Amino acid sequence: REGIQIHSTIFDFLLVMIEIVYTIREGETLELTCLVTGHPRPQIRWTKTAGSVSDRFQDSSVFNETLHITKIQRHQGGRYYCKAENGLGSPAIKSIRVDVYFLDDPVVTVHQSVGEAKEQFYYERTVFLRCMANSNPPVRYSWHRGRDVLSQGSDKGVEIYEPFFTQLQGETKILKLKNLRPQDYANYSCIASVRNVCGISDRNIVFKLTNKTVSPSIKLLVEDPIVVNPGQTVSLVCITTGGEPKPTLSWVSSSDSLPEKSVVKGGTLTLPAITSDEAGVYSCVATNNVGNPAKKSTTIVVRAMKKGRFWITPDPYHNDDNIQIGREVKISCQVEATPPEELTFGWLKNGRALRSSERMVITQTDPDTSPGTTNLDIIDLKFTDFGTYTCVAALKGGGIPEISIDVNISSTTVPPNLTVPRGKSPLVVREGDTVELECLVSGKPKPIILWSRADKEAPMPDGTLQVESYDGVLRIVNVSREMTGSYRCQTSQFNGFNVKPREAVVELIVQYPPTVEPVSLEMRQGLGRPVAMNCRVLRAHPSRVLRYEWRLGNRLLHAGHFDQSDETEYTVKSLNREGWGEYTCDIINEAGAGRCTFLVTGKAYPPEFYYDTYSPLWQNRPRVYGFKLQWTQMNPNAVDRIVAYRLGIRQMGQQRWWEQEITVEGTITKGELITHNLTELIKPEAYEVRLTPITRFGEGDSTIRIITYSAPVNPHLREFHCSFEEEPICMFTQDKNDDFDWTRHSAATRDTKYTPNTGPSGDRSGSKQGFYMYIETSRPRKEGEVARLVSPFFNVAPKNPYGITNPPAYCFSFFFHMYGKHIGTLNALLRQKGQAATEGPTWSLSGNQGDHWKQAKVSIHPTASFQVVLEGIRGPGIEGDIAIDDVTLEEGECRDLPAVSDLLFFFVNSFQCVK
Repeated sequence: REGIQIHSTIFDFLLVMIEIVYTIREGETLELTCLVTGHPRPQIRWTKTAGSVSDRFQDSSVFNETLHITKIQRHQGGRYYCKAENGLGSPAIKSIRVDVYFLDDPVVTVHQSVGEAKEQFYYERTVFLRCMANSNPPVRYSWHRGRDVLSQGSDKGVEIYEPFFTQLQGETKILKLKNLRPQDYANYSCIASVRNVCGISDRNIVFKLTNKTVSPSIKLLVEDPIVVNPGQTVSLVCITTGGEPKPTLSWVSSSDSLPEKSVVKGGTLTLPAITSDEAGVYSCVATNNVGNPAKKSTTIVVRAMKKGRFWITPDPYHNDDNIQIGREVKISCQVEATPPEELTFGWLKNGRALRSSERMVITQTDPDTSPGTTNLDIIDLKFTDFGTYTCVAALKGGGIPEISIDVNISSTTVPPNLTVPRGKSPLVVREGDTVELECLVSGKPKPIILWSRADKEAPMPDGTLQVESYDGVLRIVNVSREMTGSYRCQTSQFNGFNVKPREAVVELIVQYPPTVEPVSLEMRQGLGRPVAMNCRVLRAHPSRVLRYEWRLGNRLLHAGHFDQSDETEYTVKSLNREGWGEYTCDIINEAGAGRCTFLVTGKAYPPEFYYDTYSPLWQNRPRVYGFKLQWTQMNPNAVDRIVAYRLGIRQMGQQRWWEQEITVEGTITKGELITHNLTELIKPEAYEVRLTPITRFGEGDSTIRIITYSAPVNPHLREFHCSFEEEPICMFTQDKNDDFDWTRHSAATRDTKYTPNTGPSGDRSGSKQGFYMYIETSRPRKEGEVARLVSPFFNVAPKNPYGITNPPAYCFSFFFHMYGKHIGTLNALLRQKGQAATEGPTWSLSGNQGDHWKQAKVSIHPTASFQVVLEGIRGPGIEGDIAIDDVTLEEGECRDLPAVSDLLFFFVNSFQCVK
């Protein structure tokens, strides 16, 4: 859990803490806390570099002081920003970089030198073992052959390359075996390590290299391609024909993922009830981390036919779109088929089979037309040729229904024509209506009509670029203003004549009521003062606005017509009680009305609780406590004078509210801090407090806050003393950013396996039952590792709300025991709220100080709420336990009595050794 502090004076912000980096192990829970002060209470938002935190994490915590990310992943590392603002001055922004540590299992792959035999790794061949692992921080590798550690130069037949980084494989370490020898056939271990950072243990992978080691080979027991009908079950079988170690088989498809209903069992892939969407290339892949993976593919083709279409082409050698006796006419039929080579066509005339002849020429897959097309050319058209011609499409394999297309050729077969009915263009409608755009189409056969936008490259209302219509009508439901424009209706070149498309244009005009601002506005004003309301037109169609009407409730106040202006204003010169209420302004055109609404009220704005009160909680009786409640009033001069506040309070979890009225004498000024003491609050209950201002208008807006009980840390600093006898250890906490923790201990409960020649044999008073805190320096602790014990916050009373001019002095003292030949360092540090860490410790001592307790004293001069930190640093060995006891904090400078203290400690420790 890491904190970012943002501090401010009463009415503005000031950033005061340096940026830090926070490291966390992947999969753990991240908590970032932003400590903010300011009045009014700031609003907080967390964001992340290159996007909002809410794009990736729990939205509920984005606006809280603490950002909570459960099971953090590596991609969630980066820079996080805490932004606090309360409308005064510039927002306060502080950032922290989160570094997510992880280590994946390593992978060993084996490769042979290029151009050499690949069947087996036999003698006089060079082999490369490549070890790869993704990690943060960078990984360190070590190679072992059996139990022997391999290092550069330890074996002439072995070379170890320095790690290098590749985008796809991460950091890589290569072991080169030159001209394989019998001893090179062995078990090779690659150990990947990040030095136990964040408690991440090493990862290990073993590869057995033998004279049979070989890359994989496979065989597919299926045809290529596989042609099936929809609904059939398809099984693809893949077997390994070689590979040592034994390869692993997997299946992939050209669509990136296998169908949901597919079943993979060993090397067999089963696709039950296959559909056309599941057709494609399927590949079997074999891997054993030796050489390159083996891959074999086959294509599954699912039979299908769709989209049968036809068109009639008049004689191309005459400039005439009509069919005429004695001239040529061609009927074309097209079908989309899979596989296309199985597609067959047949022709019927009036239900009887038709064969190709000199006058009736049947061709298929004309290279001048699209594939899947058949043509019937009628040469020298005669009256006897009139009739119904049927094109029948089928697939050779069967199992797919045939597609039949009927085309009628007669004296009435004429090209199409398009017209727009009279009065249907331009078409004027109102927004929200349902409208039908119409084009009349004539001709036989009647073609499909294609609708599109004619005035711009824009999609149709359904989102497509073209809409097909079989009756020439385009129906639009709930038409909007964006749909205004020109629409083109056009004949298609299929299911009709293959001639130049006919087209027409329909104009659509969508009228809509005026869009106005403000749509809704609350206006607060005191009695006897003027109120001016302004309503403005933003857009309207038709843009010529007819009139406006001002009303209070249902009563008409003023009406009129617009001239050149696009706004209207209504003013109440002197507000009275009857003038409070909802005012509306309707601006009206042919399509309807747009409305501005003004709520005129004398309601007071809400009070704003002050959260930075110094020592707000006190207690003078065992079971109750008091709380100093402070607030300011938002915009106190906007309405009539606030005469009182209604205070409501209820215990959390209870339904009943207790209320009282707090009378206000005189006029409240902007920024004035108001105080009211709450008493008789029951420990340790929390309370909900509601505060409502009252004017002669009545009650204003309320504000609610929660009051929670916490034991006062230092009602009187001279009384603070901690001997660590109780488990809560006086509200001391372990630092989350150190390497290990301090341990609470007593000689009576100490483990019998403790390290001798270090550490105390009792607490500072000599009692074996008494407790103290110490750092255990036995394994796995390492030299230089740090343990920090952090005190609770102690408050410093400012002389004014903007800071402390003459900081008070406090004496921080504690007893320490530093005995052992491997003693490291003990530091005392001062942390101040809202300020950067001090440059160094306020007190420090290193090395063996003998087997007795001593006292340390140091004067500190904090300027803000502060904590004291006791930091133990592990020395070079296990005989380096450091202990502390009897921590005190007193007002005033320290009185230096070193000689007497040293003599006293020597006497006490000598006395307790007497048997």
